[in-house]
Amino acid sequence: MTIFEIIILAIIQGITEFLPISSSAHLLLPAELLGWRTQGLAFDVAVHVGSLLAVLIYLRREVTDMTVDFFRHGFTAQQTDNSRLAWWVVVGTLPIILVGFLLKDWIELNARTALVMAITTISFGLLLWYADATAKLTKKMAQMRVGQAVIIGLAQILALIPGTSRSGITMTASLMLGFDRESAARFSFLLSIPAILGAGLLSTLDLLKAADAVDWTALFYGAAFSFVSAYLCIYLFLSWIARIGMLPFVIYRLILGAILLWFVFA
Repeated sequence: MTIFEIIILAIIQGITEFLPISSSAHLLLPAELLGWRTQGLAFDVAVHVGSLLAVLIYLRREVTDMTVDFFRHGFTAQQTDNSRLAWWVVVGTLPIILVGFLLKDWIELNARTALVMAITTISFGLLLWYADATAKLTKKMAQMRVGQAVIIGLAQILALIPGTSRSGITMTASLMLGFDRESAARFSFLLSIPAILGAGLLSTLDLLKAADAVDWTALFYGAAFSFVSAYLCIYLFLSWIARIGMLPFVIYRLILGAILLWFVFA
């Protein structure tokens, strides 16, 4: 890829990683519209590094408190809100690790198509609209219990299907369980940390096995622009979501799904 392509795709990846609009569907568009080649392993590693740094730095206080309390109280009877939250992140991550390990190759070969992405972008967008429209919005993240963490974690499995949106489906599940929008978003972002880390490690292992030379310039630009766009995205989303709700993202998903369907049937 050219440096221009790397920068544009890194910005797209950084933004869509955390918004409930599907990063995989967006990364398909440049290839369909402009004939760009799909990103390689080096790019995957770079953007995962950038996105991971962005969420870790933005949520550094929560992550630090959760980590400290987890090792101090997580294995005792004197649990704190932070140690429990750390456990809920672990519990919510286990399902996608187990299922993803078993189905990753099959999904890559059979589900990464424009038609699948169009269907999931539209259908899970409508589900997000329903969840937001009927949500009670009464629970805070500190009120989460293990059963709710399990449900959100099971919902996250659906994100293995391209076009679903990992952040979108976890926020949908949280809203259906009665959590307010900011709590749903924050827990989704916390869940993204092990998810992005795992995806990045898998890409790194594949990169190490590849015979191609590593383009370190591509890595730098990919990581840098992914970091900046992801950080701004998280900041703006958490600042606005309580006021604007999920409807703008639902409408956007419907438009995006319609565009993908046009590519399929045109």
